[in-house]
Amino acid sequence: MGEITGFLKHQRELPARRPVPVRLRDWKEVYEPFPAEAARQQGARCMDCGIPFCHEGCPLGNLIPEWNDLVYRDDWAEASERLHATNNFPEFTGRLCPAPCEGSCVLGINQEPVAIERIEYEIAERAWGEGWVQPVRPSVETGKRVAVVGSGPSGLAAAQQLARAGHSVVVFERAEKAGGLLRYGIPEFKMEKAVLDRRIGQMEAEGVEFRCSTTVGSAADEVPVATAPGATVVAASDLVAEFDAVVLAGGATLPRDLDAPGRSLGGIHRAMDYLKPSNMVQEGTLAAPPVTAEGKHVVIIGGGDTGADCLGTAHRQGALSVNQLEIMPEPPQGRSGDNPWPTWPLIMRIPSALEEGGERIFSVTTDEFVGDDEGHIQALRGHEVEMVTGADGRPSFTAVQGSEFELPCQLVLLAMGFLGTERPGVVAELGLDLDARGNVAADRGWATNVEKVFVCGDMTRGQSLIVWAIAEGRSAAASVDRYLMGTTELPAPIVPGQLALR
Repeated sequence: MGEITGFLKHQRELPARRPVPVRLRDWKEVYEPFPAEAARQQGARCMDCGIPFCHEGCPLGNLIPEWNDLVYRDDWAEASERLHATNNFPEFTGRLCPAPCEGSCVLGINQEPVAIERIEYEIAERAWGEGWVQPVRPSVETGKRVAVVGSGPSGLAAAQQLARAGHSVVVFERAEKAGGLLRYGIPEFKMEKAVLDRRIGQMEAEGVEFRCSTTVGSAADEVPVATAPGATVVAASDLVAEFDAVVLAGGATLPRDLDAPGRSLGGIHRAMDYLKPSNMVQEGTLAAPPVTAEGKHVVIIGGGDTGADCLGTAHRQGALSVNQLEIMPEPPQGRSGDNPWPTWPLIMRIPSALEEGGERIFSVTTDEFVGDDEGHIQALRGHEVEMVTGADGRPSFTAVQGSEFELPCQLVLLAMGFLGTERPGVVAELGLDLDARGNVAADRGWATNVEKVFVCGDMTRGQSLIVWAIAEGRSAAASVDRYLMGTTELPAPIVPGQLALR
């Protein structure tokens, strides 16, 4: 490394967040600019550790020590080359990944880990700003045609890799624009959509065709909110017949619901039913959101990233108050004895949205929803719980006697995660096998039980991280290329079912 003792001289530093009163007046990303010299100092903190566990923590196998050193040496162009060698979309992961690499950083054994994610962000933005990110066209076209169903991070990664291998790629997306949850689930204050649009523009220049407002497989009885109104329906069997290979990257979009008394009351919505139109308003494709938190007391059920996205959105819409409920107990401030390095640290984290207001309430569950005379939600009743871990390691929850409570609310948002891929549509039409968890089953080459049909991302893995989605898309692309051509030079960082240190 360039500065061997850098980790002794410099402390971990991240950019400041914009003042809360300022950022609540807009939907722009929350962080202030980070000086290049500060990024260089953070790169200097990367140790000559011998065995870089950050590689194992990152599903993409990012060359983290290499580009940390290059940033320290002020060689940003080469750092960009090293970064893009393993990651198609570092500007996405630099904003949205929880950074499992940092959880396994060797420096993190007894100090704050290297600010890997921020350095990644700075490299990616420098590359775009300097014009180093250009379309990559293949030297030879194969004449093979591949359909990719779904334009989330796994679908985009698979599509870009396959196009660069010389195949003709068409991406089918049921929403109005490409991007999947990157566009319609992630609010602007976490990633402005111009960041997504410039990458999609690069892919189009590389020859990838996007067919949006197009649903593959017959629609379910209840049309998902992700589907564009009046979307064209393409039979899954027709797609298989038309293309030389099909990659399914539809995500794990089946939301977990809450079967509690009063669930049918007005004012109770799934998170995506709330987030998508809110994002469309900011994008200028919708005049006003059909569901708004303005002037309301809001309760969010679910303490994960989606809940935080709802929280920040509710703040910007002018909610009177927001309570976020979480059934799990409050995490510790530091690693517990059964959570050693280099596993993912299960510790207390404060997202930017919670910094802006609202209260996060741990160890509680919902008993019922209470409505007014007009059938609209007016309160939530619940009680505290205590988590007990059984002999099999699975948690269960017991009620704490006398802990009942009631929260007034006019809007409830269900952000409790996802149960896997939607069963109607392409899964049912093609007769795809499912695994024990209800995800689409894949062999070690990402192939399903149907000839020519491959699967990747959350659709086969289950709800997971953006970095896993990109890694799976890259790996599936390598398998498809090998299937079509007999061999491949595309990298395959992971295999189905692979687990990380987290």
